[in-house]
Amino acid sequence: MSQFSTKLLTWFDLHGRHDLPWQQEITPYRVWVSEIMLQQTQVKTVIPYYERFMQAFPCLEALASASQEAVLAHWSGLGYYARGRNLHKSAVMIVEEFGGVFPTKFEDIVSLPGIGRSTAGAILSIALEQRYAILDGNVKRVLSRYLAMDGWPGEKKQEQFLWQQADELTPSERFNDYTQAIMDLGATVCTRSKPNCAACPVADNCLAYSENRVVDYPFSKPKKIKPTKQVFFLMLENKQGQILLQQRPQKGIWGGLWSFPEYESRARCLEPLKKYESQTDSLNSLIEWDKFRHTFSHYHLEIYPMVCQGVDESHIQYDGEWICRQALCNDKASLGIPAPVAKLVKLMESLSVVRQID
Repeated sequence: MSQFSTKLLTWFDLHGRHDLPWQQEITPYRVWVSEIMLQQTQVKTVIPYYERFMQAFPCLEALASASQEAVLAHWSGLGYYARGRNLHKSAVMIVEEFGGVFPTKFEDIVSLPGIGRSTAGAILSIALEQRYAILDGNVKRVLSRYLAMDGWPGEKKQEQFLWQQADELTPSERFNDYTQAIMDLGATVCTRSKPNCAACPVADNCLAYSENRVVDYPFSKPKKIKPTKQVFFLMLENKQGQILLQQRPQKGIWGGLWSFPEYESRARCLEPLKKYESQTDSLNSLIEWDKFRHTFSHYHLEIYPMVCQGVDESHIQYDGEWICRQALCNDKASLGIPAPVAKLVKLMESLSVVRQID
């Protein structure tokens, strides 16, 4: 083994993480689910979601036979919902095309929705004991600093170079432990901010450390100003404490999740209510809550909540479903809802409790 991998594995044996939920009873399915959840998300955030997900879908067959709604309900709040949709699609594909057995060949694994080269490598290495390199965000950061690589790692040239280095550094033995070790190093020591170089097992040969330029690496992606969009949520609640939700299209943000009826302007939001104002006092009970911002990777979304409570749904015709508000405020909700919607529902619930006390 190289000096790099030897030092890293020695450190991992003493200081690495060995008690994560997906490190117990290792199977390709369990590792796969964890790797998908860990994309763009920290371990501490993933753990409770992973544990609940495994309780609901303990095996690949259970996931494949579940509805997409059930899967997204267990994904609510985790973000990047395409991951959940792709996870479900892949489970169905594995049942239909691979007889319900998780594939063991690299080309078959990367053919599944939502699985790229690094995720496939992690599954093959950790769960199937095949030597494959990985290059997730943590590994990119470690190698960019260790090699003092100029240029943003997301550029094709830099990424190809890092893949070559990642493969060369992956040992021919204990590669499954090495895969976990280099991810742990990036997550716990060689962190994005305030890296603990004094605790790093490979600091002696790290070029960025020797040049006192650790904070300069990896190079940041060239910044672009994020545009800001706006949306008006019409939050209708009937006298039975049910709120109106509509299922979003499969494509686009929050695909397949349930959300409030939304409009691009205040005037458009009020149009359906004005149509029925002769039959209902909905406009009189309209409350405009303060706007708030939700940020995606490519833009900011300004959300304007427009709240009407105590409406008579027979007078207001909307597509969608009237869902019990309280049922959406617990961990066993049967519908997947985006984080901003969950935030607003819980606020409606808390205000309702206050009114009851008063």
